[in-house]
Amino acid sequence: MSKTREIPAAVTLTPAAEARIAELMSKAPEGAIGVKLSTPRRGCSGLAYSVDYVTEEAGFDEKIETPGGTFYIDGASVLYLVGSVMDWAEDDFTAGFVFENPNAKGACGCGESFMV
Repeated sequence: MSKTREIPAAVTLTPAAEARIAELMSKAPEGAIGVKLSTPRRGCSGLAYSVDYVTEEAGFDEKIETPGGTFYIDGASVLYLVGSVMDWAEDDFTAGFVFENPNAKGACGCGESFMV
């Protein structure tokens, strides 16, 4: 008899990140089914974090159900993100998703990109 083991999500979302996803989904354009995290090539260190609305599921994307909506992780980006924690932070000057990524070996000085 075999047992099925549940695999933990590649990225852990903090309550603040989940609340922000819920807020984004409450204002989502028509046809949006969730928000998606990807790591496009950009900046001086190589990869950047990008969060955008999505209108359709891609076959290899990881899907995480949150209380406020569906969160996807781009299938090609999962290896760069395994074990990461995604948070939402706001202060008087900035607001945005922030990442604790154990796979990042360095980042550029401006904080726009990272390398693995």
